[in-house]
This record gives sequence, structure tokens and C-alpha cells, in this order.
Amino acid sequence: MAARRYDPERRQRIIDAAIRVVGRSGIAGLTHRTVAQEADVPLGSTTYHFKTLDELMVAALRQANEGFAKVIASRGGLEDPRTDLAAELAALMGEWLGGERTGVELEYELYLAALRRPALRPVAAEWCEEVAAPLSRRTDPVTARALVALMDGICLQVLLTGTPYDEAYAREVLGRLLPGDGAPGTNTRGGYRTAHRGRLRTGT
Repeated sequence: MAARRYDPERRQRIIDAAIRVVGRSGIAGLTHRTVAQEADVPLGSTTYHFKTLDELMVAALRQANEGFAKVIASRGGLEDPRTDLAAELAALMGEWLGGERTGVELEYELYLAALRRPALRPVAAEWCEEVAAPLSRRTDPVTARALVALMDGICLQVLLTGTPYDEAYAREVLGRLLPGDGAPGTNTRGGYRTAHRGRLRTGT
């Protein structure tokens, strides 16, 4: 009997294949069989590395979450106390949403799958905590979590409605959560807020 070929990258290839399957067919199209076919590995390999689909989805979500984390790391502005925090976050979201849209949609599809799959909820919570952690160094933990929730809502509206991302609007509403407009020595822009009051209520 031939010895099993050593394939240290197989687990990673299975995760990559799962992400491609979800990107192409959605969560409903994800099975051990479709992933095995996509990864070009025996079906037994997928069940060896991931006994359940939930285990595979946890690994896929963790990897997908790296997309937003990489954008945060590449900018570096969150660590600078002189940075206007609301403006930096608005620009960060613009960079992320302006990237490869399939990857952004995939990340949110896996993220929202946690609504139906409890096994994914800790990973979704990890993502929120990882984003909130650097914000907590610029503000308090409660405000940091509120900023993450608002950013989530803005991104979801853009993805679900197909409307263009409005960076000025995002900057404005994020600034409402931050004293001093998010940067030391700055003032709020009351004129903009008054003019956009109706818009902010409707979310349009």
C-alpha cells in the first residue's frame, strides 16, 4: 500500500477552498464535498481536518476577518493621538469598502452566518473586540464598542442597499460619538449637522 503523501499545506488549501465556495455559492453551497472538489483533495481530508462544517466555517471566518485587520494595520493612524479619530475611521471604511467587493461581501456573509450558527458567534465577537481594542486606547471601552457597532451598521447599509459609500456622512455620525469631534482641539461642525439632521434620521 502506498504511503500517504505528506501535505502540510492541505489544511490551509481546504480553508481557502471553503472561502471560494462561499464566495461563489453562498453559505448554502458549503459542504464537505464541494470544498473537497474545490480544493482538489479527497473527501476524507476535509472531514479529517474539520469534523463538522461549523469547524470549517470558524476557520474560514477567522481568515476572512483578516481583511479588515490588514486595512487597520496598513494605515496606522489609530495609534496617533493627533489623528482625528472619526476622520480616520471613515477613511478606513472607505478603503476597505473600496477594495475587492467580493471579499468584503464574503467576510460579512460569514460574519452574519453566526446568527444561525452559534459556533461562529465567539469568532464574530473576537472580531469586534479586536477592532475595539485599539479604539479603547483613544477613547473609553464603551465608546469604542459603540464605534464598532456604528461602523458595522454603515458597512452593512452600503452592502445591502448598493448605495455608494459616503465618507463625509460616516465621518459626521462617528464624530457624534466622540467628544471634541474625535481629535484634540477640534470643534464640531454644527452647520453640517443641522443641514443633515433629516438624513441622519433616515439613514439615507
